[in-house]
Amino acid sequence: MITLEGVRKTYTSGGESIHVLRGVSFCVEPGGVVALMGPSGVGKSTLLHLIAGLDRPDGGRIELGGMDVTALKGTARDHFRRRTVGVVYQFHFLLPEFTALENVMMPAVIAGEGRGARARALALLGEVGMAHRAGHTPAKLSGGEQQRAAIARALMNSPRVLLADEPTGNLDEESAAQAFALLLSLKAAHGLTVLMATHNVALAAACDRTVHLHEGRVEGQG
Repeated sequence: MITLEGVRKTYTSGGESIHVLRGVSFCVEPGGVVALMGPSGVGKSTLLHLIAGLDRPDGGRIELGGMDVTALKGTARDHFRRRTVGVVYQFHFLLPEFTALENVMMPAVIAGEGRGARARALALLGEVGMAHRAGHTPAKLSGGEQQRAAIARALMNSPRVLLADEPTGNLDEESAAQAFALLLSLKAAHGLTVLMATHNVALAAACDRTVHLHEGRVEGQG
């Protein structure tokens, strides 16, 4: 379960306050797939970063699985994020000097849990159809393959929540459809709750529900 209550976020630029989020409230049921839609600059990425614990809101409350993320600080927040949330971005952000396998292993290595990481990373690459490309660096992978590796990496620490920020935005139509189908398959296999920011109307229509943001507020849900 993801629960947001009155979430606010303001940035200051050139002495001017920019109110990105103005009291956002909605829920994502456990095991649900919800699309987050709205024009560019409306705050979709900001909202995902706040839910992931990568940034802190100026007001409001965010809960993941009954845990108040906004109350966590320092190492407690880092530990909770690593164990609870996986994030997939529009751009894969794979480290160019490492192989696909090493990139997928990275979250476990950073968390100090390298034992068994290789076997788990190989299994995840198998789930996304990338086992045969495990030894290749990102430069030798197609865009779709890079995104598949990034999805596998997001699942490395067995998260309960997957946040996807325009995960198909940098792919062609066929690869985008394949990546989305893969996300749905992995959601079912791993018991994930998925919140996906997207501009793709067709993909949003295939989700359980859509939340529309406009001018920093929830404009509608359906």
